Amino acid sequence: MREFFQNKVILVTGAAGSVGQELVRQILTFHPAEVRAVDNNETEIFFLGERHRGIPNLTPYLGDVRDAGKMENLCVGVDLVFHVAAFKHVGLSEYNPFDAIQTNILGVKNIIQAAQRQGVERVIFTSSDKAVNPTNVMGTTKLMGERLITAANIVNMGARQRFSSVRFGNVIGSRGSVLPIFVEQIRRGGPVTVTDPNMTRFFMTIQQAVHLVLKAAVLACGGEVFVTKMPVIRILDLARALIDLLAPVWGHDPEDIPITFTGARSGEKLYEELLTLEEMSRLLELPQMFVVLPSLRSFYGNISYSYPGQMEDSRLARPYISAQEPPMSLEAVKHFLLSQNLLEDFMAETHAAHRFPKSRRLWLVAENQAGLALAGREAP
Repeated sequence: MREFFQNKVILVTGAAGSVGQELVRQILTFHPAEVRAVDNNETEIFFLGERHRGIPNLTPYLGDVRDAGKMENLCVGVDLVFHVAAFKHVGLSEYNPFDAIQTNILGVKNIIQAAQRQGVERVIFTSSDKAVNPTNVMGTTKLMGERLITAANIVNMGARQRFSSVRFGNVIGSRGSVLPIFVEQIRRGGPVTVTDPNMTRFFMTIQQAVHLVLKAAVLACGGEVFVTKMPVIRILDLARALIDLLAPVWGHDPEDIPITFTGARSGEKLYEELLTLEEMSRLLELPQMFVVLPSLRSFYGNISYSYPGQMEDSRLARPYISAQEPPMSLEAVKHFLLSQNLLEDFMAETHAAHRFPKSRRLWLVAENQAGLALAGREAP
């Protein structure tokens, strides 16, 4: 994968967000010719530049994907675009639907047209599980984004340009995820609010999500949607795991922190979907991802869809829905949180490290209070 990105000029939109920042960090390790990082958040794009100060091939830009002219200027001489910028909050998009359309749909249009005019070789669009059978404005805009990216390959007519999407579920620890909400509620001594005891979600870390986005860029043929394989966690188990691990850190007895159920929000699903029943008929399977081919294949007849490691028959016999996949056990959730350093990273990001003990203490709390079987693993 290093050879693919080496010496390329790469544009990352939404570079100041959780996924965007990690995407920039990982790309820089491949020694590209240049990384152009753009975001409309002045403060965060400034700090992104400061974190990578001294790296001459990173240039932070202040800009918005709604600005078609700016996007075209940024695409001049670019080999690859990762389009990450989006409105991601369901509630805010519902209250501000026209703003969501301008960013999540018209922003995608601007990126496609800029890339086409400037001859960008590949564009990778990051989508969401909420694009599958959407029940809200945000999910609908992400679905439309996928469709626009796929359709861009029709106009391409077999040229060297490729436009593809990557669809993944919840990125645990990212801004807006449930993890920081639960952590803060536990720090205060509770209660921890869970919408429904049966709610399940697909989860992966920011690092894992970005790795698969990068891999999809290498594999892309044009028009397909890559769907990441992800573990399932019950939200109630996530809350219980965090209480067991963190309550003692702040001097609380885990038994004293209550969990209250607030009920699912309007339009909120008890489960998430990554694949529909209809998509099963045009599905290929890779070791770490599924590949959904375009539905109107006659429009893309000049594209040959073939991938390294492709399985002859997909082992998935039903739609990819979190409620139908076996969830991680409570102990597995605890181990996942610890092994991925998710708790420490969150505390550092929220500038609360002075209230959070070092790694060794957290591992001791996990072993002594939660009874984790961590034999053979050394505390950092």
